[in-house]
Amino acid sequence: MPKRGRVWQDQGVSNHPAAEVPARLFADDDAEARWRARFTAARVSLPNWAYDAPDRNIYVSNASGVFEIYAWDRVTDTHRKVTDRPNGTHTGAISPDGGQVWWFSDSDGDEFGSWVAESFAGRPVDEEPRAAVAGSVPGYPAGLGLGRNVTAVGVSDDDGTTVFVAKNGGPAEIVYRDEHDGGVAALSRDETLLAIEHSEHGDNRHPALRVLAVADGATVADKWDGVGKGLDAIGFSPVEGDQRLLVAHERRGRDELLVWDVATDTEVELAIDLPGELTGDWYPDGRAVVVVHTHEARNALYRYDLVSGALTKLNTPPGTIGSVDVRPDHTVEYSWSNAAKQGVVRALYTDGTERVLLEPPGHRAPDSVELMDVFVPSEGGEVHALYSRPASAPDGPLPTVFALHGGPHSHDEDRFSAYRAAWLDAGFAVVHVNYRGSSGYGSKWRDAIEGRPGLTELADVAAVHEWAVAKGLADPAKCVVNGASWGGYLSLLAMGTQPALWAAGVAGVPVADYLAAYEDEMEPLRAFDRALFGGSPDEVRDRYVECSPITYVDNVRAPVLVVAGENDPRCPIRQIENYLEKLADRDSPYEVYRYDAGHGSLVVAETIKQTAIEIHFVRRHLGMD
Repeated sequence: MPKRGRVWQDQGVSNHPAAEVPARLFADDDAEARWRARFTAARVSLPNWAYDAPDRNIYVSNASGVFEIYAWDRVTDTHRKVTDRPNGTHTGAISPDGGQVWWFSDSDGDEFGSWVAESFAGRPVDEEPRAAVAGSVPGYPAGLGLGRNVTAVGVSDDDGTTVFVAKNGGPAEIVYRDEHDGGVAALSRDETLLAIEHSEHGDNRHPALRVLAVADGATVADKWDGVGKGLDAIGFSPVEGDQRLLVAHERRGRDELLVWDVATDTEVELAIDLPGELTGDWYPDGRAVVVVHTHEARNALYRYDLVSGALTKLNTPPGTIGSVDVRPDHTVEYSWSNAAKQGVVRALYTDGTERVLLEPPGHRAPDSVELMDVFVPSEGGEVHALYSRPASAPDGPLPTVFALHGGPHSHDEDRFSAYRAAWLDAGFAVVHVNYRGSSGYGSKWRDAIEGRPGLTELADVAAVHEWAVAKGLADPAKCVVNGASWGGYLSLLAMGTQPALWAAGVAGVPVADYLAAYEDEMEPLRAFDRALFGGSPDEVRDRYVECSPITYVDNVRAPVLVVAGENDPRCPIRQIENYLEKLADRDSPYEVYRYDAGHGSLVVAETIKQTAIEIHFVRRHLGMD
């Protein structure tokens, strides 16, 4: 039987001071309605369409107040909510014939579960969804390849990674098993080849690729670029019988693209001369790739012709492109937003015209304000930060929130954020710091935190803090460090290692005690930590201790708010309790909010509640209420 991640559950038991839940943030009714309306405005993801029945689609939306999976028939323009679970659903797929909708079913956000399925048309109200793959086992999801007659499912647990393949509706058989992290990456269109990503070399931050024969699980080809250079399989050509695989690589210190012909074991690197980083996907005829270009926190789209090498820029507005897909008629569909405007799903047609493809029901989110770019020198190079001020703010320094993104291999970008807008409405400037460790700025920048995570990022945060104060933008007596997940970890670490900089700290679902977190977290994250730190706590214990917030808890001076999920497999509750007990022992001001879900919430009302708690906590402790 698979082993579940060692997550300690201590639900509802806490002797720590509970965070205050305000009834409202603003006395003015219009201001109160405006910030809430940004969260309650319905959002939709880019539709995922069935390859053999492209008018059948699924997408994710919060239209009901909870993020769930919806089915959309474009012919009749009918929409159906497929899932209806208390803590929401965000991971789904549609079968190539459009007949089945799949989703990953976990328990209250703990991410441990199995794939289930039902008809695109729905199921009787008294009938449960069926198990999608007989013979598979529960675990953490590790990829899915869904074909007409073949299904490949990746499962992760404490024993490592297992890949199951089911053929023609029969029971699943194991084709791959290894103690290291990995998973399903892509299934070829003719369903004869299965690409997996693996870390048998011991580094899941820089994976290698292997292609297996679906018939018997035999290895057809391997590709590994060596130490510190990862490969990501994006997808096989959508043309029947075409065994070319689109791959992301980092051979020249940034994300770029290549096409690997698995049949001949030859490859062609795509020579695209653009600054920044690249990813992409196939055009349906296999003759071109739609390229997503990321540079300085914004995206653009291009068409790259694989025959001629011609690169053509597509007409998309400035901002962030969350996802992109190309329809059979070569219409490019993509999700888009910028800091001021709510996200939409747009369609760009081959004649250059475009329209909003999928309009969410209900009201639109009120606009927010634009982000400004700043570039600040730091010990590791120039740090790109994004800065915004309330539209009606007077000149001079303001209370400022330094909002630190999660990941760590992610980055803040020019996208709409109801959360950022709420802080702006409350009178705060907001600074996003794309510290070392962030993606989007090359491999060297991303990997600069290896061996000393947390402390490296905070050196960049301190440099941006110094810049904001020196420029007269941030009030040095009212600077707040804030983040969730890895950003929550950095916030707690900053409170103990940079106590002179921060007047308050907010840490959502953080790593607080790294040694205990390693013991309890899901295995893929333990593998990530081993790659990041250069070994396990048994091997490099001093590094984990040096980079753990609990090590510096006695230095914390300012009030701290911790927000934690009861069922979080990534930043489990026990290690957070360890940190809070240390705070309690030294009579340091702190408050705690625990909620019944995992690593974040898919429930809109819960997100609004947490945002209100955080802003109220900070304003109260900064004397702004």
